[in-house]
Order: sequence, then structure tokens, then C-alpha cells
Amino acid sequence: MSRRIIIGAAQLGPISRNESRRAVVVRLIELMREARSRGCDLVAFPELALTTFFPRWYFESQDEVDCWFEREMPGPETQALFDEARRLAIGFYLGYAELAVESDGVHHYNTSILVNKHAEIIGKYRKIHLPGHTENEPWRRFQHLEKRYFERGNFGFPAFHTSIGGHQGVFGMALCNDRRWPETYRVLGLQGVEMTFIGYNTPVHYSQAPEHDHLQAFHNHLSLQAGGYQNGMWIVGVAKAGDEEGSELLGQSCIIAPTGEIVTMCSTLGDELATASCDLDRCSEIRDNVFNFEQHREPDTYGLICETKGGVDTLKT
Repeated sequence: MSRRIIIGAAQLGPISRNESRRAVVVRLIELMREARSRGCDLVAFPELALTTFFPRWYFESQDEVDCWFEREMPGPETQALFDEARRLAIGFYLGYAELAVESDGVHHYNTSILVNKHAEIIGKYRKIHLPGHTENEPWRRFQHLEKRYFERGNFGFPAFHTSIGGHQGVFGMALCNDRRWPETYRVLGLQGVEMTFIGYNTPVHYSQAPEHDHLQAFHNHLSLQAGGYQNGMWIVGVAKAGDEEGSELLGQSCIIAPTGEIVTMCSTLGDELATASCDLDRCSEIRDNVFNFEQHREPDTYGLICETKGGVDTLKT
């Protein structure tokens, strides 16, 4: 008997700077209802799904920055999403900017949550690989100030053992730039994660190497497919897409099998739902064979990966 669950990748088109969270939540609910009508057990939304991608602007005032962050989840404007999920009995994955008041002060994270069909938050992840820069760089067509507005996540890459669609599985989360780093998938894979949800906001234009702009779509799928295949897990990649405040965001939201094959993909740059029936048992096709970690990994030879953050000059060793 297979462990088959139906997953929806709910891509979002552009969110304007003046679009309210309440209006965005209405869009999310529409996609959630469509997902449920297609039999989905869980619907996945993008990174920073409640607002425009605000790190593209430089703000002097902290109040200007904090207005983009959620102080509670659910909050007054997002409660309707949780209420509808409970009514429909559907789970969801959601990315948002989190303002966390903790014992040592106020912190800002790029966060995602996993919510079950009872509208209970069963997992939280805070983004590790923050891209971009910290200071205003007006020469850029647009800023990418994630390193200024967010702190590095402090949860690591946890695995969540839970039931989706009546089947027990092991699930993980990541966000955007995390998908480019093989360490993300390997740490999750070593914990037995069978499906990873990855929301992203990826500009087509890369200011530091514009000659790579035409490769953004290729690199997106290359990273997602390689991570899925090399760790024998399903990947659900969900984008914010289209021309958002003058920044073209890559779409290509997709669901990828443990074999690295794309099984479904969005074909527009707007609000769109792609769905797939995903058998978690298919992970064993890879994990029992070519990427059988216990048989074939040689961790004693990989020390350099954790011994240094930057590269090593082999001429000096």
C-alpha cells in the first residue's frame, strides 16, 4: 500500500507595494479552495507570501521595515486563512516575515510554517542562507537587502514527523536561496525527510552578474532537481512570479519527484495552482540504491565542508 498524498503548489503573481494583507489573504484562500476542489491534502504558498518582496527597497526607519513583519501567526489579517483551512480540512505551507519578541529582545526572521488540516502550526523554519547585501547600493536596478532586514535562522534544518492526507511522513522546509546550497538537502535527507517545501522570490535580473540572467530558469530547476535526486525526496518549489514593482520574478513553480523528474509545473507568471499525486514510498527508489547513505557515504573524508566557511588555498596547505 502506497503513501500517496496530493500536493498543490500555489504560485502567486505580483503583489504590489500598496496591496493590503487582507487582499492577499483573499487570493490565498481562493487558491486554497481550488486546491481542495482538486483533492489536495496540502497547499504550498511562496516565500514572503503576504507582502511584496520588500527587501528590494532601502528603508532608513526601522518602523518602515517593521510594517512588513507579522507579530503573531495567525494574526488579525491572517486568521481567515487558518479558519478556511480548518473548514476545508487542508494543510498548508506559508512563508512570511516574522517579528519575534524573545527573551533576549526583538528579532527579524524570514520564516515559513507548516500547518495541518486542523489549522494547527506543526512546524516552523527560519531561513539560513540569506542572500544579498546590508548597505544601500544605489547602483543596483533594485536592492536585495535580506542581510540587512533579516537575521540568520536559529532553528537549523529540522525534520517534522506528521500525517498529511492520512499518511505519516517526514517533511522539511527551506526558503529561496537555501535551495541553491546542497547542504540544505543533505542535512534534511540525513534526517529521513521525504518531502521538502521551498518557497522563493527570485528576480530574473542579477545585478552582480547580468550575463547570467538568461540562466535563472535553468539554475532554478537544476538546484531543485539535483537536491531532490541526490537525497531521494520530493521537492515542492513555489514561486512569487511576474513583474512586481519593476522587478521581474521567476515563476516555474513545480513539484519534483525523488528521481529528479519534474512532474508538474506552472505555465504562467500569475496566481496559478499546479498539483501532483506524490507517493512518499517512491523515496526508497533512490535511498535503497544509488544514494543509499549507509552503504556509500564516506563522512570521514568530508571534514573540510564544516571546517571552513570560505574556500581553502591548497597552495598554502
